[in-house]
Amino acid sequence: MIGWLKGRVLLVAEDHLILDVGGVGYRVFCTSRTLARSAADAEASFFIETQVREDHIHLFGFAERAEQDWFRLLLTVQGVGARVALSILSVLAPAALADAISGGDKAALTQAGGVGARLAQRIVSELRDKTGAVDLGFAAGESPAGEGAAAGMQADAVSALVNLGYRRPEAQAAVRRAGEHAALDTLIAAALKELAR
Repeated sequence: MIGWLKGRVLLVAEDHLILDVGGVGYRVFCTSRTLARSAADAEASFFIETQVREDHIHLFGFAERAEQDWFRLLLTVQGVGARVALSILSVLAPAALADAISGGDKAALTQAGGVGARLAQRIVSELRDKTGAVDLGFAAGESPAGEGAAAGMQADAVSALVNLGYRRPEAQAAVRRAGEHAALDTLIAAALKELAR
């Protein structure tokens, strides 16, 4: 099973790119954001999700691990196939998708092709309590995106909000929206204001 590829981008198409890895061209389906960051003749690497079916083998590539994790999670929802999952991740970055699901924002999900109101409701209902398991930048047990004291402070703020009774996805989204602060207490206060909105 292919899990990661590094090579030279031969071409970028509407929904995929061709990656030359040692003289072999792999067709890799990607989100529109990943495709927009990819340029022909440039070196690139991707986390790969391999889908094997009776009639085909498809490779789905992600520039970020969080995007791959969300892709996998979205596929657990009945009615969400690989194309719809890519469509959702093309419209909503992982952090925005986490915010939409934890906040019950079905309208944000319906911006993606193939997602109607009923499917958006199912995604919110089934994934609302599972988003904490995904690397959203600072998932449970992991450091937030970035290094150093600011990263540790964000993790501490999330932990404090969870201890106050907020669900982890809501706490993560609130801390993310609160932005950077010089002290932990001001970060928690700003996140609480976000949660009160």
